[in-house]
Formats: sequence, C-alpha cells, structure tokens
Amino acid sequence: MCGMDNIPIDYELEDEVWEEELQDSQQTAFLGSIVRQNETEQEAQATLEELGRLADTAGIMVLGAYSQKRNQPERATFFGRGWLDEIATKMQQAQADVLIVNEELTPMQGRNIEKEFDIRVIDRTEVILSIFHNHARTREARLQVKLAELEYQLPRLRRLWDHFDKERGSARVSGGAASRGMGEKQIEIDRRLIRQNIRKIKDALETVTKQKHTQRKMRDSALKICLVGYTNAGKSTLFNLLTDAEVLVEDKLFATLDSTSRQLKLSTGEPVVISDTVGFISRLPHHLVASFKATLMEVQDADLLLHLVDASDEMHDYYIAQVNEVLESIDAHEIPQILVFNKCDLLHEDFIVLLKRRYPDCVLVSAREDIGVLDLLEQVEKELLDARKITIKLGFDQGSLRSKLHEIATIHSEDYSEDGVEVKLTISARDLHLVSDYIVHNSKD
Repeated sequence: MCGMDNIPIDYELEDEVWEEELQDSQQTAFLGSIVRQNETEQEAQATLEELGRLADTAGIMVLGAYSQKRNQPERATFFGRGWLDEIATKMQQAQADVLIVNEELTPMQGRNIEKEFDIRVIDRTEVILSIFHNHARTREARLQVKLAELEYQLPRLRRLWDHFDKERGSARVSGGAASRGMGEKQIEIDRRLIRQNIRKIKDALETVTKQKHTQRKMRDSALKICLVGYTNAGKSTLFNLLTDAEVLVEDKLFATLDSTSRQLKLSTGEPVVISDTVGFISRLPHHLVASFKATLMEVQDADLLLHLVDASDEMHDYYIAQVNEVLESIDAHEIPQILVFNKCDLLHEDFIVLLKRRYPDCVLVSAREDIGVLDLLEQVEKELLDARKITIKLGFDQGSLRSKLHEIATIHSEDYSEDGVEVKLTISARDLHLVSDYIVHNSKD
C-alpha cells in the first residue's frame, strides 16, 4: 500500500502528555478482570493472559493477575469495593504502579476507583491505544490512531485534570484557593480543541478514503485477497512466503498495523492482489474499529478472505468466533473465506484428523516450514476463478448494470450485436446474484 505522505493534510500530529504517561511511568501492573456466569474458565483465563501479552507489548511488567466472579460490573466502581480494597493493599505491598482492567471503563468508574482506593487505573483500550501509537508507521495509520486516542480522551478530561490538580496541590506549600477551578476552565478549552482536532482528522481520513476509492477504480481490475485472523496467527509469515515480501514478523501483538499489498502470482495468470491486515483481537473497542475505517476498506473490498488460525492454540475455536464477530461488525462477514489452519507442523496426526472432520473445507499449512502452501493456492484459484468466470448477455437498456460491473468485476471482453452486449467477466460469488439471470455460459463447464 502506498504511503500517505503525499496527501495534502494540514493537520499536524503531535504527541500528547497522556500518551507519554502510560509509556514512561506505568512500568509495573496488576491485571483485573470480571468473570461472568456465561464465560467458561478457559475463555476467562485466555482473555486475561491476552491482556498480559498486551501489557508486555506496551512495555509494562505484570506482577499479578486477579479476577472477580460477578454477572455485571458495579456501575460506580466496575469491581466490588471489597475486592478493590484487597487489590489496593496487594498493589501497595508489591509497589505496583497501575491496575489494568480487562475491559473498557467508563470515565466515572475510572475516577471513582482512583479517588476511593488511591490507585492508578487504566483499561484494556488504553493499553491497545498505546501499542497502536507505537506501531503506527504511515501517516494514514498515525491519523487513525490519533482519532481513536482523541475520541477515547474526550470524555475522560476531568480525570486527567484531577491528576494535574492533585499534583499541583501536593506541590503547594499552602493550600490557597487561587488555582482552584483551574482544571474546570481548562477542561472546556481542551474539549473544544479536541473536537476541532477530531473534525480535522476525520476530514483528512475522508480524503484518504476518497483517494483510495479513486485509486481502486484506476487500477486494473485485479481480484483482491485479504489475510485476516486473530493477532499472532502467522499472517505476516504466510504473506511473506506467498509474495516474497519482507513484512515485519514479530512475536508481539499488533506487530502489523498498516495493511500491506502485493501481487500474488497464480497459475492461471489472472491478476490478483493480496493484502496483509492488522490482527483482530477479542473485546476490540468498536470506536477503535471505526477509526480504522480506511484500513479496513481493504477487507471490505476483498473478493476472498484467507482466515488464518493458529491451529496449535487450544483456544482456536474461540478465536475463529472472535474474528467472525469483527468481520460482521464491518459488514465483511458475507465475503467468501477459506479457513486456513496454520502451524500444522506442531500438530499430532490424530488431531489433524479431528480438525479436518470438524472443518471439512479447511486448508492446513505451516507458513514457517512451507507446508501445504500449494494446496492453499489451488483452493484460492478454485474459489476466486473457477466458479466466477462467466459470460452474460445484457440488453442495451442495462447500461447502469454494465457500468457497475466495471467497478466490481474483471471485464475480459464486450462484444456488441444487434440484440445486446455479450460480456465475458470474472465476478466474485458475493456479486454473482446481480447477473445470475443473464448468464449464457459458465467458463468452468
């Protein structure tokens, strides 16, 4: 994917104090999570371990992890007050800097926990934003991260200024009233500035989206494949193997943040573009997904998704469901997909038999050991090309449909006759219904 440095954007990106605070001062942490009645112990443990990996990626050392069983979070403090009392004591004994909560806290919950129990608290979203901030490389990704940061920050300004006033209060020799209320005035100023910046960034990203749409129309009508999957499933390793690219491969969550596209050579010679995308994760905040609309266009515009799964992870069924939930949230769940189980070299033969029995259409590969890739490419060609190369006959009064087909399909030829236009094309399965009544020949027959 092209960099965004040539896009005329007048918004200057600057680091915020609140971002640096997470990276520099919170070095040790306790993790806190609620286990609901409908959650299995395995699922609860998996999300807590995942939070630990997020903390590690953000440069935070985890000193302990604790859960509380309850059906719903406490409205005022998320956890029960007795539980928080115990955690605050343990944090003080361990000299932990911060409590990281495994969900997104409301601004009120964050303020109440810090005020009543005298501990620093951040939530899962803030940790993810910190990681995204560090991993954003292109201007587009940095804009998307900044938008997510500002939208997260806006309702939490009061808490940020509470910290500021508290620090100033402790530094003052005498507690005069001259500076009291300073935070209140500054909150209104900050809110106005943040809203202005959000509008500027949204305008800039809208320009990015429009330019991508225009570039897509101008490009040759190559079919498009997107690699999707839970973070750390091995997407970048497989992408490098398929395209001879050199995308960063790292055993960290969200090592890939910017989507990267390359040409994929198939035996048919058909032009195909494949993109590596950001890894999905459970409990990914909806507003963060919305901020990455421009990047996720790569997924929404795909003709085929390769849903990569770490087959060696015993939680793979859960991760498959989590990825499909995200795909549904961005209206990409109806795009045809091939389920690709990676790291099959780590599996016992008996487990492979069970896996194929449960997912009969899956493909097993090892991107690291270059196993099963030819089988995958064969399945890709079957999904992309065999079922979709067709010939249709349209009347002269169907110009709007012909125009739409030039946007969504690969047009091979158009032959005009007295009674209409014969069009040979390759079209994705999701769009096949648009022309099913006009098919006169199917190339696979």
